[in-house]
Amino acid sequence: MKTEYKIFVGVAVFLFGAAAVYGFYTHGAQGQIEWIGLVALILSGLLCSMCGGFFWFVARRIDLRPEDRDDGEIAEGAGELGFFSPGSYWPFGLALSAAIAGMGLVFWMWWLIALGMLMVVFAACGLLFEYYSGSRHPVEH
Repeated sequence: MKTEYKIFVGVAVFLFGAAAVYGFYTHGAQGQIEWIGLVALILSGLLCSMCGGFFWFVARRIDLRPEDRDDGEIAEGAGELGFFSPGSYWPFGLALSAAIAGMGLVFWMWWLIALGMLMVVFAACGLLFEYYSGSRHPVEH
């Protein structure tokens, strides 16, 4: 995790520096600060700082991984990395329902927003409980 937090903190420092330069140059060129770009750079820097802080916090509490050590070998990182779903249609349904809710928000149709949000809740529940029902339900003997 040391590598990850160093990357995120480095990007955050770059974004804060870019925000300072951007604010200085837009103020000099136009006589006033261009706020949208400045705020976007600052918020992006804060987001990277938050991610870097989380990785730093986690890195202090776990043992060094092979990729964090100078003497780490590739074979030390072998093995199971986690569980990955072999295939699911729920992410497509979730994206479709979010798109419907977004279209309702764009055209300010309250009924389409409500329908989309209801579909988002249904699709999120389907994705969450995918392995607790249906054909993928674990068989207990």
